[in-house]
Amino acid sequence: MPTLLNQNGFKFFFYANEHDPKHIHIMKGEGFAKVELENLKVVQNYLKPKDLKLALEIIKENQNNFIGVWNEWFN
Repeated sequence: MPTLLNQNGFKFFFYANEHDPKHIHIMKGEGFAKVELENLKVVQNYLKPKDLKLALEIIKENQNNFIGVWNEWFN
């Protein structure tokens, strides 16, 4: 399970056996979410609204890097 970033209490990661579309999992405390990387579509969410908003901002800032790591890992 590659961890891409730990920031502000969030853990951004994907599993070693993932599938398309490219996406990232986010955990913070007991909450978690799943977001598609290409369009930032929230696929699953169990984070507080303010945490989801901050997580999306962090993903947007790191989007190219996250996609690059995904491509390296799975290609």
